[in-house]
Amino acid sequence: MLYIGADHRGFYLKEQIKKYLDGKKISYKDMGNTEYNKDDDYPDFAYLVARLVLRSGGNRGILICGSGIGVAIVANKFRGIRAGCARTAQEIKCARNDDNINVLCLSGDEMSIQKVRAMIDPFLGIPFSLAKRHRRRIEKIRFIEEGKWKPK
Repeated sequence: MLYIGADHRGFYLKEQIKKYLDGKKISYKDMGNTEYNKDDDYPDFAYLVARLVLRSGGNRGILICGSGIGVAIVANKFRGIRAGCARTAQEIKCARNDDNINVLCLSGDEMSIQKVRAMIDPFLGIPFSLAKRHRRRIEKIRFIEEGKWKPK
């Protein structure tokens, strides 16, 4: 399942993304905000999306705030979430292939729907490479999350 959420600065881009997903017949659940509210807070939506992405290994999320950075910070507080900000389709291809991101964080202030459409397909379609070096790095991230890893 794909979960999507945005604060007021990402609200209109989220609504455009939903239309794109509908057109591609991609299932998603909108975790809010469902109405524009200039006083909402991005941690509320990032929390909901990150928690739901963790419910099964195949879930993914898209989060949008003004810069994309705030929602990434919140989502990455959850053990097992690998949220990444991206500006291009090439960055998403690498982030999925190499880093196995499961939450895509976008800037509602800077991104156009045209750029975002080119990023959604690789985010949803490219599998993690499973190359030994990539698995080793993801394992180190897991150890860091668990407080078990120390740098060499």
